[in-house]
Amino acid sequence: MTDTAAPAALPRRIAHLDMDAFYASVELLRYPQLKGLPVVIGGGRRRLDEALAERYADRPTSEIPPEAFPRLKDYAGRGVATTATYPARRFGVGSAMGLMKAAKLCPEAILLPVDFDEVKRFSRQFKAIITDIAPVMQDRGIDEVYIDFTEVPGGQREGGRVLARLIQKSIFQATGLTCSIGVAPNKLLAKMASEFNKPNGIAIVGPQDLEGSIWPLAVRKINGIGPKAEEKLHGLGLKTIGDIAAQPREALVERFGKSYGAWLHEAAWGRDDRPVETSSEPVSMSRETTFERDLHAVRDRAELGAIFTWLCEKLAADLARKGYVGRTVGVKLRFDDFKIVTRDQTLPQPTADAAVLRREAGLCLKRVDLSRKLRLLGVRMGTLSRPGEEENTPQVSAKPRKSATENAANGQAPGLFDEAG
Repeated sequence: MTDTAAPAALPRRIAHLDMDAFYASVELLRYPQLKGLPVVIGGGRRRLDEALAERYADRPTSEIPPEAFPRLKDYAGRGVATTATYPARRFGVGSAMGLMKAAKLCPEAILLPVDFDEVKRFSRQFKAIITDIAPVMQDRGIDEVYIDFTEVPGGQREGGRVLARLIQKSIFQATGLTCSIGVAPNKLLAKMASEFNKPNGIAIVGPQDLEGSIWPLAVRKINGIGPKAEEKLHGLGLKTIGDIAAQPREALVERFGKSYGAWLHEAAWGRDDRPVETSSEPVSMSRETTFERDLHAVRDRAELGAIFTWLCEKLAADLARKGYVGRTVGVKLRFDDFKIVTRDQTLPQPTADAAVLRREAGLCLKRVDLSRKLRLLGVRMGTLSRPGEEENTPQVSAKPRKSATENAANGQAPGLFDEAG
């Protein structure tokens, strides 16, 4: 009897795919005449599109002259940029930047609103194309995914470049959109690599590339290092990933704690064993909105009440569409001084009912001092489960609710945000 050796395991090949300026690219499919121009997407309203459509009702959208579009310099409000085309990015405009600040950097940029329905449609389309080619895909948001190339035909050829080119070409042929792909032995390095050759680029990174390609990068390029950790690292004189890698593990653990310090050491050396997960259950779902102007809980009571009801209805619709109920209702408020306050309470039974959500979220609001103006309002549902599964969830008593007298003492007017308002 002859022993047969087991085949050697294939080298792990993980890809991170990021759509190029996704929101802007979707809009440029509608308005191809704006290609090559600085365009900023933001504001969340479609009134501008509707006005253009009415003004140029006699011609297709692709023939509306560029000079007819609104310019960023004319914007007034507190909206933020969702994304910007690469010509606009050359002026320093970036995602999550306030539109008023962006207007100072690139006043002649064209401002387009977000069409969330169209963006979601293209998101579903490009992800379906990927899974037809490489079925092990982890959804990381509306415009990015991780893909396990390891055992997919072409996933090992040229380090994964052959399969990456096939996916890029397939997405472009079906949608007209481009993407950038990084391929590496793990998710950590793949995500960094996907930024190397944007737009419409492919980058292959291996352990041998750590010193030349990864270590010179700024510490914030590691997904998981935020502003506070960056500030602390800079305070220690650690500006690059290579600076972290040069530190003994024990020194990082001493400075950052056992778990985070050890992770920093592993990440700086490009080590990451996380699998590509094809499905995961959300911890919570939320809806929030930032106001165009600060709103006061008393003087703008009717407007705030309508917005609050709308948020609760949207959140309930999200829960129903995705098949969840929840038991922890919460609210989030950002005041005019940018201070953020949250309140939540646990319900006796799970729900996805909009009326129940609004009533219980309203009770959370009664525990907040609303004497200051508001910039943002949000609602959240946590402790999610599928209908029918809740009988297996331990029952927790709802938090005690404050009386009207206690609310008034806390600066909260009785009846504020009640459903009648």
